[in-house]
Amino acid sequence: MVGYLISILIGFSAGLIISGAVFAFITAIGVVPRLAQKTKTQAHIKWYESSIALGGLFGAVAGIVDMRIPITGLIVAVIAISIGIFYGVLAMSLAEVLNVIPILTRRGRLQRGMFFFVLSIALGKFCGALLYAIIPGFYSPGG
Repeated sequence: MVGYLISILIGFSAGLIISGAVFAFITAIGVVPRLAQKTKTQAHIKWYESSIALGGLFGAVAGIVDMRIPITGLIVAVIAISIGIFYGVLAMSLAEVLNVIPILTRRGRLQRGMFFFVLSIALGKFCGALLYAIIPGFYSPGG
């Protein structure tokens, strides 16, 4: 019994540390304020923050609880779009913080068409998330 309690305590502590690091990373690169600024929705910044926190909480609970949810195509599409949007926003804000886009435009001599460049990255992430969610075994590391 004591071993189980120690395992629970260690697992819970590790989860707190990892989730704190992820949220600190998201905060440090300024995803939420930058997203609100770009979309001109600064009045709804609390919704962004709450959504990120609830998404992390739901993901943690879903990882340890055996949930049986009837999955339909619509649910898969919503989940895939949500994953794609999150990773796209995270990647683009990280690229913006590191000034990757201005470097690419100078070195790649991209004067026009930047919109299509960014759109192609977003659509690629979306298609990858959708294929991963719809096709069982689409991506299997090492095999």
